[in-house]
Amino acid sequence: MQFNHDNMNGVRLAEELVNMLDTDYWTTAALEELLTRFFVRQAELGPAAERGLRSWAGMLRPVFTAEAEEVRCAADNTLLDQGVRRVFLTTHDGMLPHMHFADPQDSVVERVRGMTAGGLAIFITEAGGARLGACARAGCRRVFADTSRGGRRAYCSARCGNTDAVHRYRGRQGILPARVDR
Repeated sequence: MQFNHDNMNGVRLAEELVNMLDTDYWTTAALEELLTRFFVRQAELGPAAERGLRSWAGMLRPVFTAEAEEVRCAADNTLLDQGVRRVFLTTHDGMLPHMHFADPQDSVVERVRGMTAGGLAIFITEAGGARLGACARAGCRRVFADTSRGGRRAYCSARCGNTDAVHRYRGRQGILPARVDR
């Protein structure tokens, strides 16, 4: 399955927001940089907006971690109810036609809610309900959107996949697992 990577901004932003929750990376400067990277205009944040985004990121996690399509759809429907007020097609800044899920004058939190909820809905539809997940390595809480050709991704990164493989191998060999810092 091929995904239009130009339409992945909402999904990738959702992925990064969820993954920032459990790190020391959640700072105002990091959030502003992230939003700028994903073309969220006027991304200057105050304390209330930062709290709103942190709360929203926590609400995004269940869409990635759902173990059944129906649960994933229900989780994103909740986000769509809370995050999308209006859907419209637009072209700007030399970009191809694309959808917006919030008005430009909405607050940064409202625009991020619309962008992520709408982007996840499109991705879930294109992926047939699958291809969102959480890392299979014990102790890792990172989430991902699987755009690989085979669609069988189980880890957030090659590093986590390799670490897990080493632990499984050492377990079969009766070797005590080495501590792996992440």
